[in-house]
Amino acid sequence: MVGTAERQIIPPVIPPTIQPGATLGVMGGGQLGAMLATAARRMGYRVEAFSDVADCPAAHHCDRVHVVAYDDATALAASARGFDVVTFEFENVSAEPLRALAAVVPVRPAPEVLFTTQDRGREKAFLVREGFACAPHRMVRSREDLHAAVAVLGLPAVLKTAAFGYDGKGQRKLESGTDGPAIDAAWNELGFRNSVPQELVLEGWIDFDCEISVVAARGLDGGTAVFAPTRNLHRHHILDVSSAPAGLPGDVLDAATTMAAAVLEKLGVVGVACVEFFVTRDGRVLVNEIAPRPHNSGHLTIEACETSQFEQQARAICGLPLGSTRQLRPAAMANLLGDCWANGEPNWAAALAVPGVSLLLYGKSQPRPGRKMGHLTALADTVEAAIANVTRARSLACGESSSALS
Repeated sequence: MVGTAERQIIPPVIPPTIQPGATLGVMGGGQLGAMLATAARRMGYRVEAFSDVADCPAAHHCDRVHVVAYDDATALAASARGFDVVTFEFENVSAEPLRALAAVVPVRPAPEVLFTTQDRGREKAFLVREGFACAPHRMVRSREDLHAAVAVLGLPAVLKTAAFGYDGKGQRKLESGTDGPAIDAAWNELGFRNSVPQELVLEGWIDFDCEISVVAARGLDGGTAVFAPTRNLHRHHILDVSSAPAGLPGDVLDAATTMAAAVLEKLGVVGVACVEFFVTRDGRVLVNEIAPRPHNSGHLTIEACETSQFEQQARAICGLPLGSTRQLRPAAMANLLGDCWANGEPNWAAALAVPGVSLLLYGKSQPRPGRKMGHLTALADTVEAAIANVTRARSLACGESSSALS
């Protein structure tokens, strides 16, 4: 139209690709950092980790470990000046040092992603604001708040710390019939950290059919690649066995993968994240938690998929094309906890004699009950066979009575 300026659409500026040979920094020295380092170094990257201890699992796989306090922003920034990108492998670190680090080097996912997902209150607020279905809940800041929340949500319910909770730590189920003094006791147990009151969240109990998780990646260009959902079994609040395919109706799987990709988009994730879900008995899919990093339930992608979750993380944070998430064979993964070492070194020869089974140990020197020391993965022609083989292999390794999770 004459006299009307044409509207120009300016495409987003995508940062340049970080090529192999560059240096990747990892905040954290645990097994997730170690597995990322293995994948990234195979691609030709140099990997350096930040850890608060020198003898960490990542030390055996990285080019260098910087021993620094996670809250020492000055030391972190000084160590990272030669890095090309930084990522993180766990959430229990303040977002503030990462914000300072982001002034020196790109941090992916962004510190704001960590800030949102490391606190259940902020995470729930994000889910509600963006329209993602999740469990009914109330924030709790006092004993009186807890009693009021119980009155609204009813019992049973689950009381959780808003921050610093993982693998079942920092949570307690309030059973039906829990009386006032027992509710007070739950507040006294969880409501203080180092004698300082801390925020809690009370979640209404979900009568779920199963728990699943979806690991997905999002690149610098906004493109996503989603792995098939895994079905997860927990014992004592710790992941025990994950398997894929998940064996659920197609509409349930589609809802979970679509929602996971949307969560990553709304958060602005660049990297890998995992969205954990409850599947209710009537087929609804509810978000349980978000982990802004590779996840325990995704370990089976190392053997089972064309691209592992760790290679995908390296690709995403470096601006490379995301790899195929196609699953090559049915698979199951079983965690190995420190309980497995109760009677001495496990019988690895017996475990590895089971067809299709592989072993990955994390290099932790001190096995303790409940501590994740490694995992077994089984590939088979059916997911049922994979589950049977991996659980049999673990029983042979640990002994039928030596592991609380066998």
